[in-house]
Amino acid sequence: MNANPDSALSAAGVAKARVKSQRAGLAAHLGLGESIFTSPAERRFAERVEEGLIAVETGLFEQLQFSDALADTTARYLFEAGGKRVRPALALLTAQLGDGSTDGVIAAAQAIEMTHLASLYHDDVMDEAELRRGVPSAHVTWSNSVAILTGDLLFARAARLIAGLGEIVATLQSDTFERLCLGQLHETIGPQPGDDPIEHYLQVLGDKTGSLIAAAAHLGVLLSNAPVEFEVPVKEYGEKIGIAFQLADDVIDLSDGDTGKNPGTDIRAGVSTLPLLYLKREAETDPDAATLLERLARGADTDPETPLPDFDAAISELRGHEVTRRTIDEAHRWANEGIAALAPLPTGPVKRALTVFAENLVSRTA
Repeated sequence: MNANPDSALSAAGVAKARVKSQRAGLAAHLGLGESIFTSPAERRFAERVEEGLIAVETGLFEQLQFSDALADTTARYLFEAGGKRVRPALALLTAQLGDGSTDGVIAAAQAIEMTHLASLYHDDVMDEAELRRGVPSAHVTWSNSVAILTGDLLFARAARLIAGLGEIVATLQSDTFERLCLGQLHETIGPQPGDDPIEHYLQVLGDKTGSLIAAAAHLGVLLSNAPVEFEVPVKEYGEKIGIAFQLADDVIDLSDGDTGKNPGTDIRAGVSTLPLLYLKREAETDPDAATLLERLARGADTDPETPLPDFDAAISELRGHEVTRRTIDEAHRWANEGIAALAPLPTGPVKRALTVFAENLVSRTA
């Protein structure tokens, strides 16, 4: 992309500074801190993953340039707003089962993160979300058209990166993109007659979130020349922790902590969440649940800046309700199933990191 060595050095410096500034967060989310890995060999393992993250961040900084002032600004908007880089980190972790962070792994990790970023631009338009990562959504800052086209640019750039990694990788990425689109479509049209709403919802999560996380885990193994028998376990792991990740987000949406969003933002936007689906099922036989559901419904499809004291109180009640505790249990169940899928992997820092990674995804608060 950018052949200017000074610019490349600057990009590397920015990337390193960004990763170092997030180091405590990376350790907390990925389990790569010194409190987890204490031996010299384990610390070197953690350093290799962090070096890979710096390389991914550097590449993303360079890839998100389009020789167009507006496109450069809009494409970097959500990237620079933050994010946990869960998917690249997962690819880098599973790559340690083989030759480590090869050039192919780094390129795939960048492509996966760009695909994720692109989906956020599109999702926010469809969900009419006002905030993303603590900043106004791209469609709010510019327009729906600009946000959609920015997402398209990122999809195109990701596809170009993937195309250089061979037919197998390109097919994997295409299949994943298909699932992302189907998941969004099924979420948009909702469950059809005869569908169980909760099973429908979990399938949507598998398609929209699990598929991309599974692809990241799979690509790390595939492009590092790791043993082929590790491919299925890490894919199953990625799919299941992807669902667990989103279920944890459903609970975080109710939080009054530092999430960058007001509590109940998703519910207020009319987005289904598992606590709400559980509550709807209970409301069929429980008058108290029906009353709470009605109070929540009054806040749906309203301006998020408009004060609604009763809706806020209803969100607080839902936060402490049994259906939310059940959602937390379900998130942990999916995470535990993902961890169990790792049984064929050898004992060592990779397996430990992936295990702590899954545990941290469902216990986080933001």
